[in-house]
Amino acid sequence: MREGMAERYFPAKADMVAGIAPLRGRRRELAELEALVSRARGGRSGALVVSGEAGVGKTALLDHLTARAAAHVRTERIVASQSEMELAYAGLHQLCGHMMGSAARLPAPQQEAIEVAFGLRSAAAPSPFLVGLALLGLLTEAAEERALLCVVDDAQWLDQASARALAFVARRLEAEGIALVLAMRQADPVFAGLPHRVVEGLGREDACELLRLAVPGGLDLRVRDQLVAEARGNPLALRELPRALSPAQIAGGFTLTSSLPLESRIEQSLVVQLAPLSAQARLLLLLAAAEPTGDPGLLWRASAVLGLGPEAFDAAKDAEAFVVGTRVGFRHPLVRSAVYRAASPGDRRRVHAALADVTSAEHDPDRRAWHRASATLQPDEEVAADLEKSAVRARTRGGAAAAGAFLERAAELTPSPFRRGQRLIAAAEAKHDAGASDEALHLLGTARALPLTALQEALVVRLRARAGYALRRDRSGAQHLLDAARGLEGLDPVLARDTYIEALAAATYGGRLGDAEQVNAVAHAILGATPAAEGTDRARDLILRGQALLATEGQTAALPTLRRAQRAFLEQAPDFLELHWMWFASRAAQDLWDPAGLRALADRQVELARAEGFVTVLPIALSLLVLVQTIDGDLDAAEASCDEIDAIKEVTGNPLPPYGRLLLTAYRGQADEAERLAERVRADGLARGEGQALSAANFSEAVLYNGLGRFTEAVASGRRELPYTHELNLAMRTLLELVEAAAHTGERALAEQALEQLAAVTRPVGTSYALAVLAMAEAQLSARDDAEELFLDAIKRFEHERIPIWVGRCRLLYGEALNRQGRSAEAREQLRSAHRVLTACGVNGFAQRAADELRASGETLRVHTRGSAARLTEQELNVARLAREGLTNREIGARLFISAHTVEYHLRKVFVKLGIKRRTELKPALAGLTATALSA
Repeated sequence: MREGMAERYFPAKADMVAGIAPLRGRRRELAELEALVSRARGGRSGALVVSGEAGVGKTALLDHLTARAAAHVRTERIVASQSEMELAYAGLHQLCGHMMGSAARLPAPQQEAIEVAFGLRSAAAPSPFLVGLALLGLLTEAAEERALLCVVDDAQWLDQASARALAFVARRLEAEGIALVLAMRQADPVFAGLPHRVVEGLGREDACELLRLAVPGGLDLRVRDQLVAEARGNPLALRELPRALSPAQIAGGFTLTSSLPLESRIEQSLVVQLAPLSAQARLLLLLAAAEPTGDPGLLWRASAVLGLGPEAFDAAKDAEAFVVGTRVGFRHPLVRSAVYRAASPGDRRRVHAALADVTSAEHDPDRRAWHRASATLQPDEEVAADLEKSAVRARTRGGAAAAGAFLERAAELTPSPFRRGQRLIAAAEAKHDAGASDEALHLLGTARALPLTALQEALVVRLRARAGYALRRDRSGAQHLLDAARGLEGLDPVLARDTYIEALAAATYGGRLGDAEQVNAVAHAILGATPAAEGTDRARDLILRGQALLATEGQTAALPTLRRAQRAFLEQAPDFLELHWMWFASRAAQDLWDPAGLRALADRQVELARAEGFVTVLPIALSLLVLVQTIDGDLDAAEASCDEIDAIKEVTGNPLPPYGRLLLTAYRGQADEAERLAERVRADGLARGEGQALSAANFSEAVLYNGLGRFTEAVASGRRELPYTHELNLAMRTLLELVEAAAHTGERALAEQALEQLAAVTRPVGTSYALAVLAMAEAQLSARDDAEELFLDAIKRFEHERIPIWVGRCRLLYGEALNRQGRSAEAREQLRSAHRVLTACGVNGFAQRAADELRASGETLRVHTRGSAARLTEQELNVARLAREGLTNREIGARLFISAHTVEYHLRKVFVKLGIKRRTELKPALAGLTATALSA
C-alpha cells in the first residue's frame, strides 16, 4: 500500500480509539485482504486464513474489510461460538442456511447431503465430502450475479463438521468469484496448506501512540513502558489493560505484575470494567454470551424468564459491552468469552435453563437439549435421553464428533450405571468414528468401571482393539481384534464376522513383511468359528472361510469355497454388500483369474462407494477399477480414474499409495515417472511394513522394462517375487513377466522355474484367462510347432475374454518367434496386428517393440506417440481427460471436487493451449500425451 494512502485508514485520533485503532500498522494485512476481494470481483476466487492472538486486531481488520467491500460484493459474515462446537454443521448453517433456496439447482446427491446436514431431511448420514461439494455449489450459486465475500471470525470455535467443509471449499476455490476469510487465534491443522497471514503485535512506536490515545491525561513513563512491554503490541491489551488501573497507578508509576497469560489478563481487565454494572445487567450479558445465534427475539424471551427488564439492556449498552440490532453482538469476541468464563456455575445454569425454556423443542431440539444439559447439575434421565436423541440426529447429519459430545454429556447425566455404561460405549464409538480414537479409549476406560452386560464387555474389547489399531497400526492389532471377535461369538455373530474380517485384514496387511504365525492364528480361528462351506450359502461366511483356507491350506484347498463366494457376491443385491467385504471378494476374483467377475465387482464397488458417499473408501475401489480398465486396454479411462483418486487423496489426506498410477505409467512406457513412483511405493511399503507395496513396485517395473526391451532389468525386478508367489495376486502375475524377460536374456533355467510356479497357480483354477496366461508362457519355452499352437490358443482365449492388451502382447511374442525362425511374412502379419492393438490401447513401450520388430522383418513403422507442445497443468489435464470421456462440467466438478465454473475455466485454457474449439477434438488432441508435456 502506498504511504500516501495512510490517511484513508487512520483518519482521526478519536476514531482510532473508537475502533480503527487496531488498524494502525496493518497496511500489509489490509492490502492482502483487499486484493482477495478484488480477485473475487474479477471472477477469480481465493481463501485466506488470518491468525493471531486474541485482541491483536483480527476483528478490526474484518470490520474494515466488510465495511469497504459491502458496496461492491455480497458479504456474508459470522462469528463462531465456543458453545456451539458440539453441534454438527452449526457454523455452516449460520453462514449459508439462508442460501438453501439455491439447493434445488445442485445435483441430487449434493442437495440431499446438505439438507440432511442441516436437519431439513431424514436420510442416512451424508458424506462430509458431498456436504463440502454442496457447500461449494451453494456459494457458487450465491456468487452468480455478484461476487461473494464470506468472513468467519473466531473460526477456532467452529464445530468440526463445519470447519472441515469450509476447509474443503477453501482448497477448491478457483474461478467462482468467491473470497473466503477465516480468522482464528491459531491456525487449525484442518486449514493446513491454505494461504495464511499471521497478524503480529504492533511495533513499539505504534504501540506507544495507541496507548497515548487510549489513556487521557498524563501517563507515567514507567507505567507506559511496563504496559507496552506486557501488551507485546496487542492493540486490545493496550486499550483495555489501562482501564483496570486506578488514576493513582497511572500517574504514580506503580508497576503491574501478573503471571497470567495475556489473553487471560485481557479477559480479567474486561471483567473488571464490567464489575460496576448491576447484577441484572451482568446476568443479561451472560445470557447473550450463552446464546451464540444472536437472535434478539430469543434473548428478549429468555430475559423475560429471568425477570430482566429494559434497564438491564440499557446498562449493558451504555457500558459498550454489546449491541442489539438485527443480531446481538459483542463489541469484541473476547468480551463474550470473558463474560461467560467469569460467571459463577450457578448463574450459567440459570441462563441456560432460561434459554432452554424459550428454545423450540420442535424446530431446534438439539440446541434446546444442549442448553438443558448445561443447566443441569444432578443426573437426570429425561435430559440424558434428549441428548441421546440429539446424538442420533447428529449421526444422521454425519456429525460423528457432535454425536460423541452429546453422548458423553448424556452419560454424565445418566442416573442408572447400566445406562451410563451403554451411553459411554456409544460415545466412544462415535469418537472413534470421528477420528478421536484416543478420546474413545479414555471413555472406554471409564465404562469398564461400570456394570456391563457380557455383550457390552465384548463391545468394549472390540472398540478398544479398533481404536488401538487406528492409533498404532502395529502387529498387536490383529491379535486384539481376534480376541474381540472370539468374545463376540455367541453374543452377536454378525458383528463377530465383521471383526474377524478386520482381524484378517490387519494380519495379512503386512504380507511378506508381516507375521506369518499371526496370519495363521487368525485364519484358524476363522475356520473354527464359521460353518463349513457346504453348510452355508451366505456370501460373507463363504468369503471369510475361503480367505482363511487360502492363508492356512493354500490355493487348491480354498478354490471351491472362493468360487462359491464369488458367485454369491455377484448374485447378491448390491444394497447388502459392504465395501470391506467386497474388497476381499474382488481379491478373490483376481486370484481366480476371473476378469468378468472382477469387472462386475469393481464397477459395483465404485458405484456403491459413490452412491453412499463413502469418499474415504472410494480411492481403494477406484484403484481396483484402474486395474480392470488397464486389463481392458482402456488406459485413457484408467488415467481419468487415477486423476479422480489423486483429487480425493488431496481432499481427504488418504495415504493410499499410487498403485494405479504406477501400473499405468509402466504400461505407458513412461520410464522416468514409473521408476520414480516405484521407488516411492517401495520405500513407503518398507516404512509401513506393507509387503503388497513391494509386489506392486516389482510387478510394475517388470512390465515397464519388458515393454522397453530392457529385459535384464525386468529379470531383476521379477526375480524378487519368486519366493512369494504363494501370496498370489500381483506376485503370481509377475511370473509371466519373468518368463518373458528370462526367455529374452537366455536364462532358461530361471524361465522354467517361473513357468513351473505359474502353472501351479493357474492350472488348478482352470479358467480361460488362467489357461491363456499359462499357454502364452509355455509357448515361449516350447519347440516350434508346439509354440505356434500354444500362441494361437492363448490369443484366441484372450480375445474371447476381451483382454486386448494381452492379445497385443501375445501377438508381439508370436511375431518375434516367427522372425527368429526366418518366417518374415508371417511375422509381419502378427506384428502389424500387435502394433495396431497396442497403439490403440496406448501401451507405447510394447507398441514400440512391435515397430522395432517390424523394422527387423523388413517393414518400416514407428509408433506415433503424439506429444503436445502445450504445457497443460495437472488440473487442466485432469479436467480434459474427464471431458474427453463425455462427462458434463457438473459431473467433472463432482469427480474432481471443484465447481462447474472452475471446470469451464480450465477447459477454456485447455482449448487455447491445444488449439482446438470443441470437446469432440479432445480425444485426438490428448492422444499420446506423456508426462513430459505437463508443467510442474
